[in-house]
Parts: sequence; structure tokens; C-alpha cells
Amino acid sequence: MGVENFANAAAGKRSAKRALVLLAAKLETDSGEIEARLRDLSRKGALVECPQVPRAGSEVVFVRGATRVPARVAWAGVDRVGLEFHHMIDEHEVLVQLGKRPPPPKAAASLRRPALGLSDDERKVAQAWSATVGLNLPDSDG
Repeated sequence: MGVENFANAAAGKRSAKRALVLLAAKLETDSGEIEARLRDLSRKGALVECPQVPRAGSEVVFVRGATRVPARVAWAGVDRVGLEFHHMIDEHEVLVQLGKRPPPPKAAASLRRPALGLSDDERKVAQAWSATVGLNLPDSDG
């Protein structure tokens, strides 16, 4: 399954956007590796469903694909744990895990030719000038 929802959890203590998902993951613990399902992911942590629940306060490594993040088990329930990552993961890393492409860099927008907003007469003068200096201007602002 993919993304079910991407919501800002402003109602709770969370300040980071969290994505609700259902993806395979693993937890590496002192006792070995635990197969798990990633249910909720943000830059600061994750909600993981697993058959063997590490105790609250224990150290684990969250693994999802090429992503490996050291974390602390913030809380533990019957079949779920809340993980607090030791460092915030990059926003692009969250998008990778959700199967989304990151937005294009802002610099790419500046590479587009700006619309000059020239009148027909001004455009004709600019085209004539460009021809004299060896440039080729398009016929319109498009």
C-alpha cells in the first residue's frame, strides 16, 4: 500500500508533518532484527507495528530500504512502538520512503526565460538589434 494521508498533526505535541503509510520495515535491536510495518513517518520519528515490541527507552535502528536511522523507543504498546529519531531525517528521505519525487530545486525556476512584456513595436526593435549582434530572439514572449 502507499500513502493514505499526509496531515499536519497540530492537535497533539507533534510539530512535524506525518505521513500515514503501510510499508515494510525492520528494527535492529540488541536482541536481533524484528520485521515490522511502518505506519506513520515524519522527519522526527515513526510509528512502527511489530510482533515483538522493544521496551520503551531502548535503542534501535530503524531500517527502511536504504534508510537507516538510529532511534529511541519513546513508547511501547501491545504491538506498536513510537520511535524518536536521534536526528531529523531529510525531508527528501521522507518523500523517498513514500514513493514520491522531491520537488524540483528552486534554482530551476530561475533558469526559465522571463517574460519581457514587450509591446509589438519594442519586440520588433529588440529583434532587429539582436540580429545585428548575432542573436536570435523568438517571435513572442512564450
